[in-house]
Amino acid sequence: MSAMALADESNVGGQLQGYCFDAARRGDVAILDTFIESGYALDTQDSKGYTALILAAYNGQSEAVEHLLKAGANACVQDKRGNTALMGAIFKGELKIAHRLMATACNPDQRNGAGQTAAMYAGLFKRVELLNDLSRKGADLNAEDALGNSAARLANGEIRMPVAR
Repeated sequence: MSAMALADESNVGGQLQGYCFDAARRGDVAILDTFIESGYALDTQDSKGYTALILAAYNGQSEAVEHLLKAGANACVQDKRGNTALMGAIFKGELKIAHRLMATACNPDQRNGAGQTAAMYAGLFKRVELLNDLSRKGADLNAEDALGNSAARLANGEIRMPVAR
């Protein structure tokens, strides 16, 4: 009997996570507020390492991002590839959300699994205003990833690619 109860509890947890993450993707603040008020662990990660905040930022849901941050969601959490909500927002061109995430206490030189920083994303996608703001926050625009790319080089259109063998 206890094995069945554990299986049911695990299934309910998975369903709750699904509802929370769907609300974050859609920007359904009313549902997110219900999760927040009930004490749901906001930094829960799925199999890819995504959190509700990462999903809200990536999907352009600025109001949801604000609610999650005010409720204590950690903007520095990285997914399985090491990407943060800020990196996702920059990638998708969500400038308002990126600026909000830059106001958190995260290290501006936080790196993903490929050694890339948020500034490198900003440089690659020509998000000059964000690149300048990251620099003012202390980001190292000359830091290099595993291929030798830096935010400064990427902003100038210099992209180093893996060498084919």
